[in-house]
Amino acid sequence: MAVQEARQGGEHIGAHGGGCTCGDCPHGAREGHRRAVAAFLVKRDGFAAGEGLPAAVAHSASASRQWVSDELTQSADAVAERGRAEGGAWLARLWHRTAFAVWGGFVVLLLVQALTAIGAGWTAARTAGLLAAFVVAGALSAASWFHRARGGALAPVIGEDNRLSTSRAVAVSWVLFVAYAVLVLAGRLAAASDHAERDALISGLELARGAGVVTVLAVVCAIAVLVRRVVGLRVLGQRLQKIPADRPRAADLLTDDAGRGTFADIQYVAISAVALVFAAVRLARRPDQLPDLPWGLAVVVLISAATYLAGKYAEGGRPVILSVVRSREAGDLDAPIRTGDDIEIRGAGFVPPGAQTADRLSRMVVRIGPVNVHVPLVPVTGGFSNPTDTLLTVPVPVDVEPGRVEVQVVTAAGVETNACVVDVTD
Repeated sequence: MAVQEARQGGEHIGAHGGGCTCGDCPHGAREGHRRAVAAFLVKRDGFAAGEGLPAAVAHSASASRQWVSDELTQSADAVAERGRAEGGAWLARLWHRTAFAVWGGFVVLLLVQALTAIGAGWTAARTAGLLAAFVVAGALSAASWFHRARGGALAPVIGEDNRLSTSRAVAVSWVLFVAYAVLVLAGRLAAASDHAERDALISGLELARGAGVVTVLAVVCAIAVLVRRVVGLRVLGQRLQKIPADRPRAADLLTDDAGRGTFADIQYVAISAVALVFAAVRLARRPDQLPDLPWGLAVVVLISAATYLAGKYAEGGRPVILSVVRSREAGDLDAPIRTGDDIEIRGAGFVPPGAQTADRLSRMVVRIGPVNVHVPLVPVTGGFSNPTDTLLTVPVPVDVEPGRVEVQVVTAAGVETNACVVDVTD
């Protein structure tokens, strides 16, 4: 439907034209981004079918390729700008949703407490649980307001690449749960009138009873800090390529930057969620002490955390050039590389995860000697045939002096590959 609207032109866009970012406007940031994407897809598929080329460049394959690449680059930049506007508007509205979700959870807890109290009766533990939930919900709501421009309560778990961080999300979940459990004990201690009951509640905080939970809490928090340090050092050392996202998504917790599900993240989230559910049940059954997480389950969580950390160390890698050869079309004679010829750069890691969009692909540069050559976008139906993760095709400009020159690729993440030496003849 969006593509059909783009083909029909801009008569339906109205005065706003998609530039407005107000949430209630039908031509807001989301609509503007959708229309820009639709227009880009129409233009890309049209160029892939050979449509829209001006007569001045149609006679030259290299000229038409460069003109098409420039047109798609400009259109892709417009799409990226719309995407950033939509992401900012989406984050600004997210704090309302996080606040509603927090208080919705409080209402659910209230209903569960009320239903389970039928027949069993209302107890001080139920009151302490509701008061603790009220305090946690209030704190999260206040945090949502102070960070309303950065996603509300989700701001602490959004990484520097504008994606949800798996390690931070798991650590925050355990921190909130332990804080809730301690508040429940504090509420019961404040309401206790018997001296023996107060001593029993205080003894419920002893390390011997909550050693499993405390150990898991310490490890997941350390993993969150360590992963941020590891990723930062690997990016600065050009051993990991990171591309910022337009906005965070829930799928970020289970996928890599390219949107593919990763085993390390999935198992870490799944096992941590199961352990949290078990600890919550233990707290409901024994609200007079910290949840005594069994050491067997605690060790399972620790193994899962170690696997996640190992996965962070193993992911990524520096892009590499394996070979550079002269590009040859059907009917051409074999010959050495000359200025004006196309060369194929074969290797791996040229397209970082999350850089599959046209605006990211258009930022790739090949350094041939002292000359920087932007990699042209070659459209095909549904995507691009150049550049790819393992193959780049670029022309050798006439400014390159004959002789031995170095060829190097600079990816969209700004990472440079190794240098490969080729001979350029007259």
